[in-house]
Amino acid sequence: MSDNGPVISTELAARLRDAGLVWSPVDGDRFRIESPELAGDVFTVSTMTIEAHEYPTGTILGFNGTTEWALDSVAIEHTLWLPREDQLRGLLRSTFRSLRSIDGVYEVEVEFLGRTRVFTDPEPADAYGRALLALTELSR
Repeated sequence: MSDNGPVISTELAARLRDAGLVWSPVDGDRFRIESPELAGDVFTVSTMTIEAHEYPTGTILGFNGTTEWALDSVAIEHTLWLPREDQLRGLLRSTFRSLRSIDGVYEVEVEFLGRTRVFTDPEPADAYGRALLALTELSR
């Protein structure tokens, strides 16, 4: 993990994407490229190395000055955003009530549709992600 905070698991990130979570890349965002050759690599958007370029046809992530391997750019459709804990909390907006740690398990409490619900995980980012997934699925 970097100093930008923990990110959610790849599995949960894929479930959020499939549920309709849209990514608009900004500096500091981390992502994976969906390719077997790069399955273990996590990249960070940074205007110094990886910059998001908006075109009428979609968003392209351009790799600036990379000499390690021959990749100039990748379409956002071929990536998987790994949101950070703070981004997930922000996406919960006014539904977020609290984060607690009880016996090594994190609990995220949210309120939506007049109900309070609690989502748990050993990782706080994944607890936030589970809450956001439920909210996203209910709003479809």
